[in-house]
Amino acid sequence: MPSIKHYTIPIFVPQLGCPHQCVFCDQRKISGALRVPDATEVEAIIQKHLATIPHENSHIEIGFFGGSFTGIDPALQKQYLSIASRFLPPSSPPTCRPVDLPTNRPASRFSLPIAEGIRVSTRPDCIDEERLHLLKEYGVTTIELGAQSMDDEVLKRSGRGHTTTDTERASALILLMGFKLGLQMMIGLPSDTMERSLFTACRIVELGASSTRIYPTLVIKNTPLAQLYREGKYDPLSLEEAVRWSAAICRIFEETGVTILRMGLHPSEGLITGRDLLAGPYHPSFRELVETVLWEEDFREAMSGEYDGPITIHVSPGQYNVAIGYRAANKKMLSGKYDRVKFIKNDSLQGREFYADHH
Repeated sequence: MPSIKHYTIPIFVPQLGCPHQCVFCDQRKISGALRVPDATEVEAIIQKHLATIPHENSHIEIGFFGGSFTGIDPALQKQYLSIASRFLPPSSPPTCRPVDLPTNRPASRFSLPIAEGIRVSTRPDCIDEERLHLLKEYGVTTIELGAQSMDDEVLKRSGRGHTTTDTERASALILLMGFKLGLQMMIGLPSDTMERSLFTACRIVELGASSTRIYPTLVIKNTPLAQLYREGKYDPLSLEEAVRWSAAICRIFEETGVTILRMGLHPSEGLITGRDLLAGPYHPSFRELVETVLWEEDFREAMSGEYDGPITIHVSPGQYNVAIGYRAANKKMLSGKYDRVKFIKNDSLQGREFYADHH
């Protein structure tokens, strides 16, 4: 039976609703979204994405990212959510009354796949029962909180404007009201250490998150962090450090069943060209680098014997490329030990399961 593939239709509302200027943040540059979409554009974005997603074996969500969604004006929240809720299954419509919109229900709606939920991204201190009731009325299913760190010193030096207690309170309330919880984290923030980041990952698990995102801190031009960097008061992680930290964090999430939705920032044009990036561990294939290291560690641990002849390594189809490694790094590493190294896909294996045939 084919596996279900998950899709999220991203709608960026950069810096809307954010009551604080975090030292690292310029959401317009990070997300690549330079302006706030209006109602017509939101509907067009959703329809455009749905037209490219297969009908079968797909789980689709509509996501509002970039700003603090529950911090924006409730009227605008309702307008955005009313549009998104049109694309939810007709058998379970939202309990709210639609707001007046400049567009009508798209005629092609029922020829497109249907979204099964809405997710929003927000801050821990922008969560209360009233806000959550509004989200529930419009069919929101998942709320992602930008926890960033579970260390109060790191939060303070990063200008987050909330505490770890706020994250704990908001997480508990979200779960109590029946939403799925996502908790995002950042590594390499001011005062952060690998130990503090590992502690944050452990707390994300303990707070009941079903999903997470891992973002290495970048020094974006014209942010407070850029000034600290120029003054010699902040040193970003190297790319190698960020990859190694993230690999250790991944172990925690994988062992506890927390889904890692993303590692590394979305590759916007400003980051790819370096126009917006001053310093920090940016790489367009950051996740692949991390997964390459995870496989490298597994190979080194499991294949430490004396045999040096030809070897065939069986891996799951979904892990085939990262098992070989970014730019074939793991195959090259193993080729230094074995006479010949071959990777093959094996449908009976899952995740990072593998076994080796020695010839």
